Amino acid sequence: MEKHILLRKIIHVDMDAFYASVEQLDNPELRGKAIAVGGSEERGVVAAASYEARKFGVKSAMSSIIAKRNCPDLIFVKPRFDRYKEISNLIRAIFLEYTDLVEPLSLDEAYLDVSSNKKGNPSATLIAREIREKIKHKTGLNASAGISINKFIAKIASDINKPNGQKTVNPEDVLKFLEKLQIRKFHGVGKVTAEKMYRLGIFNGLDLKQKDQKFLIDHFGKSGEFYYNVVRGIHHSEVKPNRIRKSLGAERTFDTNISSEIFMLERLKNIAEEIERRLQKSKVAGKTVTLKIKYSDFTQHTRSKTLPYFISSKELVLESAKELLYQEKMKESVRLLGISLSNLNTEKREKKEEIAVQLKFDF
Repeated sequence: MEKHILLRKIIHVDMDAFYASVEQLDNPELRGKAIAVGGSEERGVVAAASYEARKFGVKSAMSSIIAKRNCPDLIFVKPRFDRYKEISNLIRAIFLEYTDLVEPLSLDEAYLDVSSNKKGNPSATLIAREIREKIKHKTGLNASAGISINKFIAKIASDINKPNGQKTVNPEDVLKFLEKLQIRKFHGVGKVTAEKMYRLGIFNGLDLKQKDQKFLIDHFGKSGEFYYNVVRGIHHSEVKPNRIRKSLGAERTFDTNISSEIFMLERLKNIAEEIERRLQKSKVAGKTVTLKIKYSDFTQHTRSKTLPYFISSKELVLESAKELLYQEKMKESVRLLGISLSNLNTEKREKKEEIAVQLKFDF
């Protein structure tokens, strides 16, 4: 069956440097300064960085030591997730004034389908602007937005005029927009995939579009079909208000590197207890246990085990994690351990539908 472009009115709202901006909002002394939420000067990982810090190359998931080296005046701030969640709930309430089709991706970003909305406003562009103004008025924080015909393009668009801006990619401009887009800007194309595409002569959307589906599947497996479709504006994923959780986990970065497996087991026990609390709160269980190990030289390894039954107790999670820990001898001392549970009992198979293109669509 021939595939067609499905036109919706999708908004992707993304808060600007959310955690860092909340800290600067609540503490005037931090405003205008380079701050990192999470980590410390000696250890840990940056959870979020202010725009002042980003100018020095500081970014999320970066080692605190490297962040401090890049920005000597960097100020580390302890995260306050209860506060972030409180503000996130205020923002979500604003979204729900416009549509019930809100899919949160995290505390600071969400998709909204406003094809049919509570305000009866035909312009997704005007709705996005109104939402951003309300967020600023109610929270004092800035948000950026992307507006287009599907989630894939809306997410890319929200990054174009950051911070405190928005970008609309109208239906008639979609294909031209995607053809000009640098391949590293395609959501879902990471550093490794981008480098592979460069070697194949794919540098932008137009280059990608010139490769047939068989070529892309041969080189990128299942992702090949995804790349073939999205560069043609085809992405049927709906905005799901009750997004299904696919994994649940916890990890810890240690103040000092650990080389003793006895100490590692003690830390894993604490992590397993935290996972049990989260599983109970979310009312889920899982079959696949994954152990994450980050060594002192920052190399990272994961080991997984899939059980024939669902588990949710700390004892069973710990038992599997211990087995994975002893699979191989430790090569270096360890700075981080994490456990995650996936293959959850909430996962469902989604049905993809082919929908005919609409001929007229006002944005």
